[in-house]
Amino acid sequence: MLALALNCAAAQAATTGVALVHGTGNQTDAYNDYWQSDMVEGVRNGLTDRNNLLVVNCDFNQYMWDDRAAGCLATQLTSFIQNRHIDRLVVITHSNGGNVMRWILSNPTWDARYPAIISRIVKVDAIAPSSAGTPLANAVMAGNVFESALGWLLGYKTDAVRQQQTGWMATYNQQYLLGTSGRPGLPVPFRDVVGTDVVSGLFSSQAYCGGYTQSVGLEITQNWLSSCSDGFIECSSASAAGTVWFRDTQRTGGSVLNHNQSRRACFGLPSILANDIRG
Repeated sequence: MLALALNCAAAQAATTGVALVHGTGNQTDAYNDYWQSDMVEGVRNGLTDRNNLLVVNCDFNQYMWDDRAAGCLATQLTSFIQNRHIDRLVVITHSNGGNVMRWILSNPTWDARYPAIISRIVKVDAIAPSSAGTPLANAVMAGNVFESALGWLLGYKTDAVRQQQTGWMATYNQQYLLGTSGRPGLPVPFRDVVGTDVVSGLFSSQAYCGGYTQSVGLEITQNWLSSCSDGFIECSSASAAGTVWFRDTQRTGGSVLNHNQSRRACFGLPSILANDIRG
């Protein structure tokens, strides 16, 4: 009974922190430009100490292992853990951010800082991760005519886009990354949030959350994807690594989350994430 009481006291004393890890792009103000305040502050509600939240800003236009990508992420996570005395770290990623995070989790000997980071992480909530790549990256690298429609989402022919080609991600998953079918598991839970469709109807209220123009653009790009996709990532890619936590409609009251909406305060997503932090 004494041992149980001591363990409970230790758990209660543990300091929980959250890191929000953006997707493709060179971010200098991800709070405003990538996530926006409603999303960040909604997630922050899950913390006892609201100061224990980090919004990462790195250059994810690079290959995932690049020092400007994984190295930058490791630097910011290490400083956050040390400065805020974080014992339990919940990482919330979006899109290609899941690949950069998975690189760290899969390659602990690559950087001396990685083991200490991994030891603090209790779970990664990966929203719309491009774990198996996306055919849209193939199309962008091939110079297809709809490339300009993807500029706001992908950037253009960056190394990160090149990396997210489906064939390239298949190689990385087979040789360098953990968590996909036939590979060893990741050292921490990697839990997928899967977007299943895009709604862009002019008279549909769902289409306006996060921006109507973005919904229309993702409706167009969905034509190059399988029927189950968020307009950028196919469901099979979003669920390729780790385990599926939920598909959008299972937790949003029936609303779908397109790839833009899954980084926005749409359909109760911030509350879902905040409640998970408390759990």
